[in-house]
Amino acid sequence: MLASVPIGRIVFTDRALPAVQPVNFHLDGERVVIRTSRDSKLAVAAANAVVAFETDEYDARAGTGWSVTAVGRARTVDDPAETAALARLPLTPWAQGRRDHYIVVDLKQLSGRRIRR
Repeated sequence: MLASVPIGRIVFTDRALPAVQPVNFHLDGERVVIRTSRDSKLAVAAANAVVAFETDEYDARAGTGWSVTAVGRARTVDDPAETAALARLPLTPWAQGRRDHYIVVDLKQLSGRRIRR
């Protein structure tokens, strides 16, 4: 279910406070890949940090939905070979401007739930 939606939310710590940022992403095996700019708030704060990643879907008319939350360590990708490999993934950023920096979250814990009325 994690990969069935195009948007997720990454939860990280920014200057000692919790921060949540919606992002588009690609699930590559057991890791989440996010494309951003090198100097973004997310790239700076998430480097080598434990983060949470959440996706969900809800159908208000049917009263059904689901939520999946994953926890793992985020790392910035500096290796040119790995960057080139990640650039081939089907991951196009929403935001304008240069977005050639990658954050990879190696997923360690996964939990979820289904919602039914």
